[in-house]
Amino acid sequence: MTEIAREAMEYDVVIVGAGPAGLSAAIRLKQIDADLNVVVLEKGSEVGAHILSGAVLDTAGLDALVPDWKEKGAPIRTEVKKDNFYILGPAGQVRIPNWPMPPLMSNHGKYIVSMANVCRWMAEQAEALGVEIFPGMSCSALVYGENGEVKGVVAGEMGLQSDGAPGPQYEPGMELHGKYVFLSEGVRGSLAKEVIAKYDLSKGHCPQKFGLGMKEIWEIDPAKHREGTVTHTMGWPLGSNA
Repeated sequence: MTEIAREAMEYDVVIVGAGPAGLSAAIRLKQIDADLNVVVLEKGSEVGAHILSGAVLDTAGLDALVPDWKEKGAPIRTEVKKDNFYILGPAGQVRIPNWPMPPLMSNHGKYIVSMANVCRWMAEQAEALGVEIFPGMSCSALVYGENGEVKGVVAGEMGLQSDGAPGPQYEPGMELHGKYVFLSEGVRGSLAKEVIAKYDLSKGHCPQKFGLGMKEIWEIDPAKHREGTVTHTMGWPLGSNA
């Protein structure tokens, strides 16, 4: 296969993925050394576009990273006041008392947030420190050095056919090289899978586990709204062995 010529940009650190992990890394790097050239590549059209979940957030990490996050207007305002637990059945629900639940299920003192909004705010903090963030930049491949080390990524490549060959509208994109490359793609990222396979990183380790997440948005009677309430459910429609 003919090697494709691409323009290249050089950075100290290239970070793939503008989720909480990637943005936290970018912020911390600039806090440590303001002269570092750090770039974050995000495949979504904007930061937060691919962050679908609402979340219950423990702010311990953010307290260490940006101690004055409240003063800086972080979209983290709704504190958890109550946890409810239910077993669901075809005909209704049964409330479970809180006391037998493990401590990790207690969300007292945590916050209910939109992680998309939190990531947008984190991106603002990163950019204020001098981090470059490129949205709409999907990374299709890793770039390797002479000794087999990862030295960068291919970003913005478009027009590939189903077999991976360039199509008539092919755009080669560009290479972004870094002294360090962070892969913060999220679950089952394509570049992470490539690295795991190339360096046999899964050898001798337990298989990774994944869960399927679903998001529902409910419209309810405002009179029934209880701010700060987190409801945990289990059971129906799943079987007893789920």
